[in-house]
Amino acid sequence: MANFVVGDIQGCFTELQLLLKKTEFDPTKDKLWIVGDLVNRGSGSLEVLRLVKALGDSAITVLGNHDLHLLAVGAGVAQLHRSDTLDEILSAPDRDELLTWLRQQRLMYVEGDNVMVHAGLLPQWSVRQAAKLAREVEAALRGDDYVKFLEHMYGNTPNSWDDELTGYKRLRVITNAFTRLRVCTSEGEMEYKFKGEVEKIPAGFVPWFDVPKRASQDATVIFGHWSALGLKVTPNIIALDTGCLWGGTLTAMRLEDRQLFQVASQNPVVQDW
Repeated sequence: MANFVVGDIQGCFTELQLLLKKTEFDPTKDKLWIVGDLVNRGSGSLEVLRLVKALGDSAITVLGNHDLHLLAVGAGVAQLHRSDTLDEILSAPDRDELLTWLRQQRLMYVEGDNVMVHAGLLPQWSVRQAAKLAREVEAALRGDDYVKFLEHMYGNTPNSWDDELTGYKRLRVITNAFTRLRVCTSEGEMEYKFKGEVEKIPAGFVPWFDVPKRASQDATVIFGHWSALGLKVTPNIIALDTGCLWGGTLTAMRLEDRQLFQVASQNPVVQDW
């Protein structure tokens, strides 16, 4: 049995098929971990959703910002963006089944010392606290009032964590940290617009994983979301968004020995950052 974790797929179905073949992934005995953003911008989002859903318990995925956007559009509380490629999902005969499955997925997955999220963890969050907070958003997404949560999900404020936060403001900060975070201040104030290389981070901000004395630093955090960061592997950080969508590669790592597997982009789109 092996555990393979794969970076942002974003509808790159052909590359995902090639990567699974290259890793010799066997769903009868292996596990496929996915860091979120299964869909959008690439041309095969519907096929990716169907494939991952069909894998059942052999696939473990956390939700990314593009996955949440799909749910919001599907619920009628958000509009499609010009660069979205979600129409095929929204018009599919199994649309409702796929969207229901998607909103049952996790925001955070923990197994042993490994923690998988889409974007990051706020520096003051321990793994235990983050897991509890993730369950709050997961419950909102899975509940009967999930549309109300999606209506209030968007927004950049509050931009930092406070234990006293309640209601949709609390859920919004949690969601933003897990699915949008790249850089923050040492106090955990998030900046959402920045998407570029580390050398161009705005003054006063650092990558979330470089904040001194980060409460989750004893775990290995696996994430994607930041394609300009690219592949970054340290003892306690595994960043796997290598920009397949933008002409880079789709990357997987076998966690048992940290062996990397990559396939080149087959049909890149124009970068938007």
